[in-house]
Amino acid sequence: MLIKRDILEAIRRGDIDLQFRRWSRATVKPGGTLKTAVGILNIGAITELGEDEVALADVRRAGFSDLPDFRSWLQTMKPGYLCKIEISYAGDDPLLALRERRNLSLDELNQVNGKLDAMDKRAGSAWTTATLELIAQNPGRLAAELAALAGKDKAKFKSDVARLKALGLTISLEQGYRLSPRGATVFGARHL
Repeated sequence: MLIKRDILEAIRRGDIDLQFRRWSRATVKPGGTLKTAVGILNIGAITELGEDEVALADVRRAGFSDLPDFRSWLQTMKPGYLCKIEISYAGDDPLLALRERRNLSLDELNQVNGKLDAMDKRAGSAWTTATLELIAQNPGRLAAELAALAGKDKAKFKSDVARLKALGLTISLEQGYRLSPRGATVFGARHL
């Protein structure tokens, strides 16, 4: 579920607590969470409804000024069933704090290295260290260029970087990537 940055900020402030979507299939479920650019969102009740059942109070809770404003937006959406989704800000993404931690205990370092070694073993190659090194040497370089240097197609390379990002080791930039402080520590330890 993609949400524009200004709407995310309003959700974080508590100004917006509903979203509307047209779906062919739901991309979130009640009780779940959603990672976004501003942090984690809680997903509450999801109610399917007809366009004529949408109330003015609800469109205002979703950030629209009135029903015509909502209907105008709705006309730009893809076909599908209409849902009203309760949403709230749960807090910062814990991955953000994790990736900023440069000082790791020996136990933490061993744990991360164990995960990287397991990823390498499953793939049959030491791709994790090679990818960290490529990013360390080329911060901000286009993913397509990094993929070519790694001898991989762009989609596979981006998928690999996403796996490293999930461990708090890389940061996606507007263009390319860089090692996070945690990633720099782990990379440095793997090169000792």
